[in-house]
Amino acid sequence: MTNPEQGLSDGAVPPATSREDYADRLVRLETKGWKRALDVQRPYRWNLKRQVLGRTLDVGCGIGRNLAALSADSLGVDHNAQSVEVARQRGYQAVTSEEFSAQPPPAASFDSMLLAHVVEHMTAEQARELLLSYLPYLRPGGRVMLICPQRRGYRTDATHVQFFDFAALRQLATSVGLVVTREYSFPLPEIAGSVFPYNEYCLVAARPANR
Repeated sequence: MTNPEQGLSDGAVPPATSREDYADRLVRLETKGWKRALDVQRPYRWNLKRQVLGRTLDVGCGIGRNLAALSADSLGVDHNAQSVEVARQRGYQAVTSEEFSAQPPPAASFDSMLLAHVVEHMTAEQARELLLSYLPYLRPGGRVMLICPQRRGYRTDATHVQFFDFAALRQLATSVGLVVTREYSFPLPEIAGSVFPYNEYCLVAARPANR
């Protein structure tokens, strides 16, 4: 039986997003002719650019789609080596999670941290652990932006593990000591997310200046 909030059959193990075929899928989806012709990513790039995130650590950067909208000194990190290689070939700064751990940047060296279409690929506890592992590299007072698909988009990817709506994202952010400053649905109101697969939950939170 398929659970619509999990996107998988009960007891099934989701395909690993670290595999080469997952990176291939990202490239294939992004390079579809109609998507390139219509530049469907333009509104989403605008959504990121208007946040003025500064130097950003893009956790789960994939093939670098969001790095195109971030400052040139931003850094992407991903556990999929092939995705990281594609991002590098596109001219972005990106490293694997292993490379990041082996040569981490200085603490508090990023203005913001972005996790876009990342936490839905894991459980809430795994997402919390991931955030905690990278938060030391965010400066006090810096921001974290979380972006997740809404209901229709969630069901389009078999690697999705847990559905995060505003309440779940808010709980995730506060569980690691962040202060939520804004949450909104993009590009359409949340009600559209039940039929439009590209509607997103966006939550922005701040790391307290004294932490």
